[in-house]
Amino acid sequence: MKTSLDFLLAAKRCEIDGLQRLAFTAHLVDVTARLVHGLQRERGLTNLYLGSQGKRFAEARLEQLVASRQVEAEWRAQFERLDAGAAQAGHGARLFSRIACVLQGLDGLEPLRRQLCEGGWDTARATEAYVRLIAALLSVVFEAADSATDPEVSRQLVALFNLMQGKEFAGQERAAGAALFARGQADASEQQRLLHLIESQERCLEVFDAFAPPETRALLSAPHASNTLAELERLRRVVCTAAHGAPLQPERSQTWFDVCSARMDAMKTVEDRLTADLRGTCEHKIEHAQAELERFGAFAEQATPDPLVFYLAPAHAPASAPPGAAQGFGLPIERSVLELVHDQARRLQAMGDELEAARASLNERRLIERAKGLLMAHRQLSEAEAHKTLRQMAMNQNRRIVDVAEALLAMAAVLPPR
Repeated sequence: MKTSLDFLLAAKRCEIDGLQRLAFTAHLVDVTARLVHGLQRERGLTNLYLGSQGKRFAEARLEQLVASRQVEAEWRAQFERLDAGAAQAGHGARLFSRIACVLQGLDGLEPLRRQLCEGGWDTARATEAYVRLIAALLSVVFEAADSATDPEVSRQLVALFNLMQGKEFAGQERAAGAALFARGQADASEQQRLLHLIESQERCLEVFDAFAPPETRALLSAPHASNTLAELERLRRVVCTAAHGAPLQPERSQTWFDVCSARMDAMKTVEDRLTADLRGTCEHKIEHAQAELERFGAFAEQATPDPLVFYLAPAHAPASAPPGAAQGFGLPIERSVLELVHDQARRLQAMGDELEAARASLNERRLIERAKGLLMAHRQLSEAEAHKTLRQMAMNQNRRIVDVAEALLAMAAVLPPR
């Protein structure tokens, strides 16, 4: 007959199984971050190449293609050893549908690169193609964060996702600004897009600051990072304040690209720190859980609890009560069993509360993105215009933007079809 300890052991095995899935997720996020970084650089160099009519940056672009292909091969290799049917139950159908979408995009990447070499694509179209693929990769990280079952891991994933999303907006800024400088002429619509990308970066970094540990946040404000940002601000003023149609210096395209790249490399350093911490957290938690499982197993072999102990022992054993000498535990065996059970229950409750707080940020982001999509579809707005509309509605109603987004989505069913 199975006892309470049998199920306590089963609960610990389930916890270890979940942590092992999180460890795989940590490795997946790590290689995804590196692939995104490579594709971001590839996109920027492609814009410089196309903006210069193929006269410059061809060699640098080809070198980056080689590096991107290497990381892509590593990304694909992550799934060769994965039993997708078994893992789907743990990670969720949404995560694996995101991965399927990425694989479809990667399968078409080489044909895209050939099209870009053959000409006929402008910088805006090329940028949009890379943005779509990188967005699919970032959605994998988003779903990984949303499906994490450990609050500490969840917080790290939320911080990492928002940093990666902020870096992607910085990458889009690098590509758009490089194309503007390379063309040698200011464009009002592209300038407005740059301003929107700058604002989007700031929003993501605010969430990153809320979830990242202090020592990791400090890396973004290091002296070298601050100096790079100051130089970037100077170049931003040049490109964003020029009158529509005014000449820009094409030779500044390389300077812009280098300064933006230095900032993104600094952000990548923080990414690397977060992914390393994430892997370390998973490994530590697995080791700790396995040690607890062994302790529970040893205790189960000795335990012969009194059937009435459930009714006679205090409802909550003191959390600080130290184990003692009786049969390897300080309290009577029956008290020790209850202490283990109650301690496990209290820990799971605390984990649930913290996990809920970490996921609130992801849920708010999902609501805002869906509301923006609704506005874009029904009002024929751009993404920047849709966000501006939501923000203005929130200001007019003196409400949070996420509350306005939720109300707008509640009205979706009564909106006329497009």
